[in-house]
Amino acid sequence: MTATFVVIPQWQGSGSSRAMRLIDGAEAIRGDLPASVTRVVEVPTGAGESLETGVHRFSSVSAIAEAAELALDDVSDVPVVIGGDCGVEFAGIRRAVRRSTGPVAVVWFDAHADLNTPASSPSGAFHGMVLRTLLGGGPAELAPAALLDPGHVVLAGTRALDDAEADYAEAAGIAMLSPDRFETPDALIAALRDTGATEVYLHVDLDVLDPSEIAGVQFPEPFGVTTAQLTAAIRAVREEFTVVGAGITEFAPATPEAAVDDLPAILRIVSALVR
Repeated sequence: MTATFVVIPQWQGSGSSRAMRLIDGAEAIRGDLPASVTRVVEVPTGAGESLETGVHRFSSVSAIAEAAELALDDVSDVPVVIGGDCGVEFAGIRRAVRRSTGPVAVVWFDAHADLNTPASSPSGAFHGMVLRTLLGGGPAELAPAALLDPGHVVLAGTRALDDAEADYAEAAGIAMLSPDRFETPDALIAALRDTGATEVYLHVDLDVLDPSEIAGVQFPEPFGVTTAQLTAAIRAVREEFTVVGAGITEFAPATPEAAVDDLPAILRIVSALVR
């Protein structure tokens, strides 16, 4: 598929004390993307204020979401968002749902569900609320005009949920595939078929990978999927469904120099998304 990469080096949505490493991660990936089809969304240097929303650095997160959506609206082919923290996906998925004439399914390749609300979040960080915001229940100031349907979401490789997230996912009927169901892509394809959607958005938080596969993530969780399993799943989705957008997030190398160790795995994921 033809794609345009939209690089958004947002760090303000992260709950990590080392959140600014996400800037280095986004820049490292950007360095290996074709410049002719890559755009960059400028991110404020300041942290921002919560503005009594229950979301840390909300003013910056909100401003970046608006700037990202403007940049995405100028993309005529398939946008691939490069973060930054998972909060950059808010604009990409909101745009995909708004522009589609039918239901859009979202595959959330992520160790974490990101289903907290401002009230339930233990950190107040937006990257742990982004999917819940798209579904309804996030900060009111970011409520999308068209909500994502829980029946159109598949949590894939997810293995670390807060109690409130697990309760919500069960009550809402959100499909969840643990990493041990990735031996083949069959379970994921079946879950997507069950949504009834023909268009799919693919979100990839790199911590979906097992820590033995990648070092540069801030919230690693054991027993994740392999790079080979992830790329096979992505390619299987692309063979059967129309991919209307994608994102790769949460690359935070310890130093800019350390990024080189993880880039081969990340570029395999990029290739699976667009080739």
